[in-house]
Amino acid sequence: MNKTANFADKIKYISVFLLLFLSLSINAAGTFRFVLLTDIHINLLSPTSIEDLENSVKQINQTNDIDFILVSGDISDEGDAGALKKAKEILDKLTRPYYIIMGNHETKWSESGVTDFKKIFGYERFRFEHKGYLFLGFNTGPIIRMALGHIAPEDIDWVKKELNENGTNGKPIFLITHYPLLPGDVDNWYDLTDVVRKYPVKAFIGGHYHSNNFFNYDGIPGFISRSNLRDNKPVGGYSEYEITKDSIIAYEHNIGSSCRRWAAISLTKVYYSTQPGSDSIRPNFEVNIKYPKVKEDWIVQSRVGIYSSPAVYKKYLYTGDNLGHLICYTLAHGKKVWQFNCGSRILGTPAAAEGIVVTGSTDNKIYGINAKTGKQIWCVNANAPVLGAVKIMDNIAYIGASDHTFRAIRIKDGTIIWEYNQVKGYIETLPLVTKDKVIFGAWDNTLYALNRDNGKEIWKWAGGHPGMHYSPAAVWPVEANGKVFIADPQRALTAIDINTGNTIWRTLRSMVRETIALSADKKRIYSKTMNDSVVCYSTLPNTPQEVWASNVGFGYEHAPSMPVEKDGVVFGCTKDGLVFALDNITGRVIWKHKIGNTLINTVVPLNKSEILFTNTNGAVGKLKINKTLYSSK
Repeated sequence: MNKTANFADKIKYISVFLLLFLSLSINAAGTFRFVLLTDIHINLLSPTSIEDLENSVKQINQTNDIDFILVSGDISDEGDAGALKKAKEILDKLTRPYYIIMGNHETKWSESGVTDFKKIFGYERFRFEHKGYLFLGFNTGPIIRMALGHIAPEDIDWVKKELNENGTNGKPIFLITHYPLLPGDVDNWYDLTDVVRKYPVKAFIGGHYHSNNFFNYDGIPGFISRSNLRDNKPVGGYSEYEITKDSIIAYEHNIGSSCRRWAAISLTKVYYSTQPGSDSIRPNFEVNIKYPKVKEDWIVQSRVGIYSSPAVYKKYLYTGDNLGHLICYTLAHGKKVWQFNCGSRILGTPAAAEGIVVTGSTDNKIYGINAKTGKQIWCVNANAPVLGAVKIMDNIAYIGASDHTFRAIRIKDGTIIWEYNQVKGYIETLPLVTKDKVIFGAWDNTLYALNRDNGKEIWKWAGGHPGMHYSPAAVWPVEANGKVFIADPQRALTAIDINTGNTIWRTLRSMVRETIALSADKKRIYSKTMNDSVVCYSTLPNTPQEVWASNVGFGYEHAPSMPVEKDGVVFGCTKDGLVFALDNITGRVIWKHKIGNTLINTVVPLNKSEILFTNTNGAVGKLKINKTLYSSK
């Protein structure tokens, strides 16, 4: 063989070797392992929850081939800053980077109005790329309100923006959520799955169930991993995920044990189409066909989550939203008049009187805003976020905050009339204001009664089930015939002596939860049960006496949206977007209308033919009801 041929063979050999090397390098670059920690539930009074996380961090640090860690929610048990800070202290000991999102325990029970999480961890969403893959993590829980999981419109818009920038032929994607994207877990799951279908999403990864599960979210693969807690086992654990050149493999890794493989899918197989998924599992709006005389007179889609009811003053309505906007609309047509920016979430329902709108904000302030112009008139500083709804009576605004303080404020100039600072928990409720008392619950399992003139404590009631999660804190109390009425998370309806704070009666019979309303004549109270029905009880006797129970057919229900009586009609709403009307004397269902599939905040009836509403999907609107519906038998 001549030298030229020999040289050519060498070049050919080297080229083949380089191509093989490059091919192997590309495959190797795309392979890696990561950990998923979820449902950590740190409670400073529970040493085992802290120990379980410490054990996991120690074992992860001793595992050499882990590239990063995902933490997918329920970091704390009660949403408190102390637990979040403790979790961060432990997680910061990881020797590899970690990326974290909130769970429902951070969004539902949060004295900061879900601002502590960002202050402690620095963000509420994450985006990063690793070895050719894109990871996006975001919140799937409603803020403060008890309901199904919910993806706020601003979060969906963020995901859409990130996916659009990545492109339909871009990097393969993993989406990290706390809740599974299933109809019984997230009310607007389809809004998200429809958005992501045309992009190269390989799987969702998350927690919430405290167990290993593999689902499909309208065709899109979804991995749900075990809790970090030991639960009833000797040790806790977590999940590891391995990305190979063509697969993702899920392992369970208990503390002190080797990995156990429990699921895997192909990363090259196409599992779903780019078209919207199955109609059969989506919300059903046939009820609107049954009641065609109920119409949406106007509706504004703000694309920002709303967790409070509208306030009405003269010809205008006012709403606060998740980005800290206080917005004024016309009642007639929903035309936006002005917008005031607090810069941080407004979660409590505002109130308006004498040309002034009063609202609290999670920026630790209470604002008095000119109702006509949207200009700030005054501001009261609190020492923590203000989540409470506002009640105005005789030009005094009554509002509670998370600094363990309840305030009475003169709305004309923001002068503080009095402060009561002995509340142990945080306050989100709308207070009951009578001729001589102010009554409210807090997330410390206590109902408080204060002197309306000077804020002095009259009595405290703690007659419910012990434990923060059973507090009478979301219900808006009512009073009649010498009694205060509440419904709490234990599913109990309770009558309390308004002068002494003693329990008159308490019943679990109807399984109500956190909702109550009073009739105009003060003879009846109304409450939603947790399954299908609304019940009516008499306020007169000193024993629980049911007047009627009406099967509305709304299914499982636990949203703290109050019923409201107006013009002889009881109006109610649900976590699934249903608004309904009942005869106040008989409970007969007069009409129902489904606005969407997300939580409707307590509705505001102007009269029995015009109903104002907001929902967690950012909708503000007015229903118009044909009056002939009320004359039909």
